[in-house]
Amino acid sequence: MEDLIAPDARLLERFGRRFAAGEVLFREGEPGQEAFLLHEGRVRLLKRVRTVERSLVVLKPGDLFGESALIPGSARSSSAVALSEGVALALAESTFRALLQNNAAIASRVLQQLVRRLRELEDQIEFTMIRDTQSKVVSALLKLASASTGTGGAVVVSPLELSSRVGLDVDTVKRTVQQLRDGEYVRIADEKLEIPDVEALRKLYGLLGVKDELRGNPDDQA
Repeated sequence: MEDLIAPDARLLERFGRRFAAGEVLFREGEPGQEAFLLHEGRVRLLKRVRTVERSLVVLKPGDLFGESALIPGSARSSSAVALSEGVALALAESTFRALLQNNAAIASRVLQQLVRRLRELEDQIEFTMIRDTQSKVVSALLKLASASTGTGGAVVVSPLELSSRVGLDVDTVKRTVQQLRDGEYVRIADEKLEIPDVEALRKLYGLLGVKDELRGNPDDQA
């Protein structure tokens, strides 16, 4: 994401918007006219489901967000809250379009990011179809490990990020990770979650699937 996280100084000067930790960049349902390109810091996207706000994703430098508001008449589909102080480019529709047209590197990176989001959406749909909590977390860790080739099984992910991926609250994810740690399926070192034996974790996922099948669907037993 180098092209995205190191924009021209003139772009930062003209369109850069600094924010403080805890600041709300925009709220769900509000009219929006700008997309944001995160340059520094971390931002969390939240969506209200009934009376509870659920974490959708934790954004890092180089990530694009709020782009749905560039569609005329569209409202914000989620809320954005800063997890740390930072800066983002705030780009109106005309500016964003010109940036894509005049910078092939940025256009390519944005396309890659949209493809990644589609894959993550497919993963989230898969997670919603898994009933067992531990299976959800193990499946997410296996996918992250598969994407982290060459890192010796290290997965850089926080409980908050993991909870966003699997659609569970942070406390539930922490308890599940602790269970996996007790079973020596994972290790935690230097804020990294390490999988000492990916094949062992994959076998555990298979066993959890068999257990879930044996438990069956109550509707099928009625």
